[in-house]
Amino acid sequence: MGTVYISTDDAFIGKTDERLRVRANKETLLDVPMIKVDGVVVLGRATVSPAAMIELLERKIPLSFMTGTGRFLGRLEPELNKNIFVRAAQWQAAGESAQAVHVVQGFVRGKLKSYRNLLLRAQREGNADLSAGIVRLEQAIAPIGKTLKIDSLRGLEGSGSAAYFTHFNRLIRNDSFSFTTRRRRPPTDPVNALLSFGYSLLTHDVQGAINIVGFDPYLGYLHTQRYGRPSLALDLMEEFRPLVVDAMVLSALNKKALCPDDFSQEPISRAVSLSEEGRRKFLRLYELKKQSKFKHPVMGRQCTYQEAFEIQARLLAKYLMAETELYPPLVLK
Repeated sequence: MGTVYISTDDAFIGKTDERLRVRANKETLLDVPMIKVDGVVVLGRATVSPAAMIELLERKIPLSFMTGTGRFLGRLEPELNKNIFVRAAQWQAAGESAQAVHVVQGFVRGKLKSYRNLLLRAQREGNADLSAGIVRLEQAIAPIGKTLKIDSLRGLEGSGSAAYFTHFNRLIRNDSFSFTTRRRRPPTDPVNALLSFGYSLLTHDVQGAINIVGFDPYLGYLHTQRYGRPSLALDLMEEFRPLVVDAMVLSALNKKALCPDDFSQEPISRAVSLSEEGRRKFLRLYELKKQSKFKHPVMGRQCTYQEAFEIQARLLAKYLMAETELYPPLVLK
């Protein structure tokens, strides 16, 4: 089943025997074996019974709380992984070390190559002439291997992302939606609302994976340290943004799985968010994307994106602990 998303306000999350049960308005919304649950995300307000909390902790199943629009509020997690050696290697590489530079090169290269591949695929399908954006991305990718300052690598990442989002609207083949520029806080159009919501869910999933491996999620390399910011989760999720969220959002829009009625706008802030029904549609699509399979280029076997979060975290751990010579970002053709 994967992650359980609970978006009904005032729902009650309880435990019956070995099953997770969600009820609201005297009705059972969900009754599923605990063994099938990888994570629980509450969107809005819900009550969690003490028995359910204890069971989730004992089974090492993370419980995250977000607002209905996807803003992260907090997280209940089991005891920190006991693999102190992973965290020691992570901290030893902090700063401008050769290892830190190498992994940042990997994060940036993986993200920008996937951006380029999305544009190349769209151009091959004859949707638009995207050559200008592709050239700009290649210009940002080319110097990555020779760039040894993390701030400079951040600049290349920013330049490549700007090139990609400049052409993002041309990837949308649905006249009901358009995109001009990336707006985050708050998102003021439906496309930005979908991207922001998707990235929030992705952060939850990637942070869960790095916790399993034993990392400290708050010490990153590409993203600077800030109080409460899971910088390493944000680092590792960069290569998954285009592969999971962007690809899913474009597919949902182009296949008309979402419509303008699935969104609402706040009158004062002008913030746009998904309606309750739109959120349910989006969560189903996101979970389907996470469970879709592909051949992992390093492992040489089929895996889901959900599994790939942990695979990439383990590859990162192996590199930082000097068990491998390189960190290979996930790039799919």
